[in-house]
Amino acid sequence: MHSNLFLVAWRRRLPILLIATFLILLSLWTWAIFHSTTFYSPPSANNRISSSVVKVGSSGNVGYFAKIQKLISQANKVIQRNRKQESTEGFFNFPSFDNDPGSILSTVQPAASTNVKFLKQFTKTQKRKRNYNQLPLESYLFEEERLKILQSQQQQQQQGTRQLEEDRAMEYENILSSSERQSQYEHELHKMGVPVIAGIGPGGPQPPAERLVHLDMKGAPPKLSFLKRLLPIIKTLGATGLLIEYEDMFPYTGSIQALAAKNAYEENELKDFLESAMMHGLTIMPLIQTFGHLEFALKLQGFEHLREVLDSPQSICPSRKVTMSFLEQLLTQIIEFHLKVAQEFSNKNNFAGAAGSTGGGGGGGRDGSNGSYKSFTHIHIGCDEVARMGECDDCRHYTRNKLFLSHVTSVANFIRSKWNQLNVVIWDDMLREMTLSELVESNIGHYVEPMVWVYALDIYHYISPQLWDTYAKIFHTAWAASAFKGAFGESLMLPPVPQHLENNLRWMAVIAKEGKRFSKGFRGLALTGWQRYDHFAVLCELLPASIPSLLTSLSTVSKGYFEPNPKENDILKVLECPFQLNNRHSSTVWLDLTPSIHHCQLFFTCAYPGGNVYKYVHSLFEKLTEINNYLVHVRDQSAWMSDYNVRHNFTSTLRVRDLTAHNDRFIYELTAMGRKAYVIMRDIFDEHTISELVEQKIYPLVLKLKTHSDEGQYLLQRNVWPQRPLPYTRDFGDFIEDIKKVN
Repeated sequence: MHSNLFLVAWRRRLPILLIATFLILLSLWTWAIFHSTTFYSPPSANNRISSSVVKVGSSGNVGYFAKIQKLISQANKVIQRNRKQESTEGFFNFPSFDNDPGSILSTVQPAASTNVKFLKQFTKTQKRKRNYNQLPLESYLFEEERLKILQSQQQQQQQGTRQLEEDRAMEYENILSSSERQSQYEHELHKMGVPVIAGIGPGGPQPPAERLVHLDMKGAPPKLSFLKRLLPIIKTLGATGLLIEYEDMFPYTGSIQALAAKNAYEENELKDFLESAMMHGLTIMPLIQTFGHLEFALKLQGFEHLREVLDSPQSICPSRKVTMSFLEQLLTQIIEFHLKVAQEFSNKNNFAGAAGSTGGGGGGGRDGSNGSYKSFTHIHIGCDEVARMGECDDCRHYTRNKLFLSHVTSVANFIRSKWNQLNVVIWDDMLREMTLSELVESNIGHYVEPMVWVYALDIYHYISPQLWDTYAKIFHTAWAASAFKGAFGESLMLPPVPQHLENNLRWMAVIAKEGKRFSKGFRGLALTGWQRYDHFAVLCELLPASIPSLLTSLSTVSKGYFEPNPKENDILKVLECPFQLNNRHSSTVWLDLTPSIHHCQLFFTCAYPGGNVYKYVHSLFEKLTEINNYLVHVRDQSAWMSDYNVRHNFTSTLRVRDLTAHNDRFIYELTAMGRKAYVIMRDIFDEHTISELVEQKIYPLVLKLKTHSDEGQYLLQRNVWPQRPLPYTRDFGDFIEDIKKVN
């Protein structure tokens, strides 16, 4: 019977197998449903991962990824601990994310006919025997996601570290007393070589309301395209306006057309530049000399009759009627031009400018009743350093002070009566020696605002407290004037940045103290940048070579103090640097102005308009210094090629060859430097300015070297020499005879 049953079962084996398979699958499915919400917990309390059952819907689940990320984070922490100690038998051992091409997810095995995945435990032996080539596809499913999570965690950790450092620094500063904070601030300044001025620092006096940058066109007039590139930079650093001294670069017309230089600016390009300045929110204050420093006009034929004395074109005679007529033409052309540009700009940009009384357009400034931007509120009429005054026949009947005050009030009255929206500014130096009664009697305080200029470090040496008191009794307000170049040497090639910075810092202290004397306080400060000391002087520092000094001083006066933290100093906002700077507590000094440093590395490394000229002038200065020292050695200090040796043609030919051996090399190097000047500066200056620089700085040394070479050739031609004592030369013989006659 059993055999019969077996035979029947064998014959019907297919239906039976199908029924058995169905029952098995049904059992597994029922078991899976029953356990689908159960969490598997490993038996060990240490070295384990809290296993999770991750539900995955047929269409995916957002919570799935969040749980996976949490699982990965937990697994990484456990793995880090497992690496530090040897695994113990009986505990779970998990594959490392760093060494295993799979992840902890590679141990997840799919259950039949379910959407549930479980974590499978591995022993140390099993892990060693795994064949990674046979890992399921799910092992690599979230590898990319894991890397992104790790990178994100690393970035957050770095940011958190930086933020923690900054928070600690801020917390440390908060617990410091004001004296300790000031002491720390001064320590940082000392480290950077920045001058320390008592009372100037964070939390100190406020900066002046107006900060003007002086553009001196009479020296080496830059192309206006270059000046336009500077506008956003100085605006970012806190400038509020420009003080423009045109001299002979303005496009004069009519009877005074001859005053314009041959390379004067064209009317259209000047208008475009002024509109660009206004577009950046900068006010314009033209500076027109009306008394002294009128060499650009009085030097010319046809204008010499306006001089105070015929042999000096420095100052104009205030007593002649033709003088006022000439000045009125000069002022009218410049003022009307600026008013017209301001009005057109105001109309174009919907600004409400103040109407001129006779022919004027929009005014300037930011103090309009309607709060609108105004670009033209002040006119500067110069009147400094009037050297020749009261010497002609007409002027001798008056004192110098009376002549000066009378002339200034006449010019200011002309301006105020024709353009009553304009305020008149003058330099103050001619007022310093006047008495209070003279100033009161002239009523000059009703006509002008003084711009007090001192470029030295000791401001009170030139403007005493008593003089400040006198000015406060005469004027309701005043301006200050510092310098960023053109103040410490008539023929300097590079401005001394620390000295200019100290001058500006000391002005911050003076403005804070003396501004209280004036009923309306200080109106502002102008950073002057002279390119010649006067019209006949040679060039001093070029503007592009002085940009580092301008950036340093302007950013300082705009804050009221020097900011040592690179992240808070506006200088770095306008530079393109190939590196990032840390906060102020970094051991690296980002701006080194110590006297031992020949040049500041920051301005050598970073890019900015004029940066190539700054580097070029540095290299030129070093080369000129080297050659000058060489010539002093071979000509003045040498005992074989001195003027005496040359006059008497008496020397050692062997020494001559040694003392002239480097001449040709130096001439070649200077020639190359001159050629480079045209390449570096052609986008900034015209050919005339570049040629003037080369002629003043390079060409004289080329001539000296050639003369030295010629003298060497002259000395080498001789091969026999006379006995001592050597005979006198003819010129020296005459000189000796004159001496003998006196004795």
